[in-house]
Amino acid sequence: MTGEGIFQLFAYLLPAVVTGAIAFYFFRLHTNNEEGRRRFLLHKDSQKNTLPIRLQAYERMALFLERISIPSLVVRVAPKSADKNAYENLLIKTIETEFDHNLSQQIYMTDECWNIIKAAKSATIQMIRKAGMSETDSADKLREDILTQTMDKASPSATALSFVKKEIGDLW
Repeated sequence: MTGEGIFQLFAYLLPAVVTGAIAFYFFRLHTNNEEGRRRFLLHKDSQKNTLPIRLQAYERMALFLERISIPSLVVRVAPKSADKNAYENLLIKTIETEFDHNLSQQIYMTDECWNIIKAAKSATIQMIRKAGMSETDSADKLREDILTQTMDKASPSATALSFVKKEIGDLW
C-alpha cells in the first residue's frame, strides 16, 4: 500500500469513527438520563409511602414533648404520697416510660432532631432533680417548687418542639 492508499483508507475510516463516537456519546447520555428519571420516580414513590409514617413519628414525638413539659407533667401526675423523693422518682419514671414507649420513632427522623428530643428529656429530668434538692419536705410543696422554678425559664420541651415543627416544614 502506498501513502495515497493509506490516506484514502484513513479518509474513509475517520467519518465512521467520528459518527460512532458521537452515537456512543448520545446513547450514553440517553441511558444516564433514563436511569436518573427511573431513580427519581422510584424516590418519589418511596416518599409517597414513607411521608405519612414520618409525619406520624414527628406527631408522636410532639405529643411526647407536650406530655413531658413541666406544667403538663406536674398537673397530670399527682403525688401518691407525701414523700417528696417518691414524687420526684415518679415524675422521672413517667418521663422515662413515655420516652421508652416512643423509642422506635427515631428511625423516621434525623439524628439532629432525635438528639434534641433526648436533650429536652434530659434537661427536664435535671430540672426536676434540681427542684428535688430544695429544702421542701412534702410532695405537694415539691410540686409547687418545680412549677415556680420553671415558670420564668424557656421549657426544654418547647425548644425541642419548635425544632420538630421546623423539621416537619422542611419535609414539604
